[in-house]
Amino acid sequence: LHGKYVFIAEGVRGSLAKTIMARHNLCDDAQPQKYGIGLKELWQVPADKHRPGLAQHTTGWPLDEFTGGGSFMYHFGDRYVAIGYVVHLNYKNPFLSPFDEFQRFKHHPSIAEHLEGGTRISYGARAITEGGFQSVPKLSFPGGVLIGCSAGFVNVPRIKGSHNAMKTGMLAADAAYEAVMAGRSGDQLVEYQTAYENSWVYKELKQVRNAKPYLSKLGTTLGGAAGLFDMWFSSILGVNLPWTLKHGKTDAGSTEKASKHKPIAYPKPDGKLSFDKLSSVFVSNTNHAEEQPAHLKLLDPSIPIRVNLPLYGEPARLYCPAGVYEVLYDEQGGNPRFQINAQNCVHCKTCDIKDPSQNIVWTTPEGGGGPNYPNM
Repeated sequence: LHGKYVFIAEGVRGSLAKTIMARHNLCDDAQPQKYGIGLKELWQVPADKHRPGLAQHTTGWPLDEFTGGGSFMYHFGDRYVAIGYVVHLNYKNPFLSPFDEFQRFKHHPSIAEHLEGGTRISYGARAITEGGFQSVPKLSFPGGVLIGCSAGFVNVPRIKGSHNAMKTGMLAADAAYEAVMAGRSGDQLVEYQTAYENSWVYKELKQVRNAKPYLSKLGTTLGGAAGLFDMWFSSILGVNLPWTLKHGKTDAGSTEKASKHKPIAYPKPDGKLSFDKLSSVFVSNTNHAEEQPAHLKLLDPSIPIRVNLPLYGEPARLYCPAGVYEVLYDEQGGNPRFQINAQNCVHCKTCDIKDPSQNIVWTTPEGGGGPNYPNM
């Protein structure tokens, strides 16, 4: 890319950003980035169920106390309801399926009453950055910068990502304009780093920096209470508490061995409120050409069966919200093999993040075949 300055704005876990951060050691002074997977459906409901402007958020159920996550629901437009659930990807149990937790969630009476009698129109899934202040890497490298979610600027407690992405893009643009006007190109835009550190994005991220680590260390109830106290203290008094908690492990490293956990028996989808993965992929309007090379790469093709299956029960078949990964057996129930159905991929990037062996690499597929999310 031969621009005078290249802005990397790929969103979460971008394949270019990931390579650049490693090549230029941009994360050496930062904590590991943390992520969640957000699953979302768009429904059209009967007129008597529609409450325009209603916004509802929950936390916890159906997840356990030490598995972080929560939901969102918005009524809007022509009898539309956007419903979704975010599961923090630092969960420990390799048998957990974020997709199935979301489907189970919709059967809660307080949620089902909004959807019953409605029609599901679309489905999608996407990773979300959650590391915040501690995980922001160095922002500039020779000839370019990281902006938006490529750098992980999401304010998790406020569910505020778009605002921060736009603002950091503006800061980078101002820095690049001044540099180009001064006859510069291809060097490091250190002025952008300074501008970020003097911006309201930096101030707000610092204010909420401990919210996510509290949840990870103390659980939903105690961690949520501690985070609220921390944030209200700094908001009211204008002074941040003197400590900054660390994230520690990556989300992949948080996955525990299968021997420490029991498989989860998820209820079968009823086809009215809850659905299976393949019918969900269908309404995501994903259509990768069958003959194109698989964009999901294995660094070592033997690891899924040799390592992940005996140690972790091969969690790819569960954390993937699109049925991309399967473990297949012969007629006698032996000779397991790992199958990748790359055409199902909805580009959420969860496999690149959560694989305990860090063996799966998401690369850019051929254009035009990915999910198409109208009104999502």
